[in-house]
Amino acid sequence: MRTIGLVGGMSWHSTMTYYRLLNEAVARELGGHSSARIVLQSLDFAEIRECQVSGDWQRAERLLTAAALACQNGGADVVAICTNLMHKVAPGVESSLNVPLLHIADAVAAEADRRGWTRLGILGAGWTMREDFYATRLARHGKVAVVPGVDDCDLVDRVIFDELTKGVIREESRQAYLRVIERLAAAGAQAVVLACTEIGLLIEPGASPLPMIDSAEVHANELGRLAVAVTT
Repeated sequence: MRTIGLVGGMSWHSTMTYYRLLNEAVARELGGHSSARIVLQSLDFAEIRECQVSGDWQRAERLLTAAALACQNGGADVVAICTNLMHKVAPGVESSLNVPLLHIADAVAAEADRRGWTRLGILGAGWTMREDFYATRLARHGKVAVVPGVDDCDLVDRVIFDELTKGVIREESRQAYLRVIERLAAAGAQAVVLACTEIGLLIEPGASPLPMIDSAEVHANELGRLAVAVTT
């Protein structure tokens, strides 16, 4: 079995989801008492959030790179960053590693391929929705990112950082997100990507007016497949 390196703690709430889903994926495949071999580096999200707010992406890249290298040095055969937004610095992290980095947007695009979707609504942190690092990665796979309007972007971002990353779940925020998804559907999205790994804690399967791709779920499941894949 391959060892999976997780760079988590951004926030720890979604990192728990990764740990559970990755182990569930391995248990499904191998059965019995099988569980995943995991090396976890859990960062202090307060430090990362300070970098985000101040725009110090160079420091953020250094912190994530150090964590990814610690995973590699701890025996990881593949590394994953357990957050969508911090894939903004993924190219720098990846260039420092001697093992593969599984990009979260690649896992999202693979799931969209399986479902036959090309136009994907994006819900995530403001940077993820407004900047091109995420949309460009999806475009490599022939996917078009459909982004909410300015006011909706502000709302989605506020709920993430004021509530979800602190473990706060509010019904009014759930309803507000569902209305944003309705507007993404009206704009031509065929499905909505929960492009923040905490949003799956807010919106349950079946509640959305559009089919959902939970980025944390598909990323973790792809890591599970890699963990048990037969090498040649």
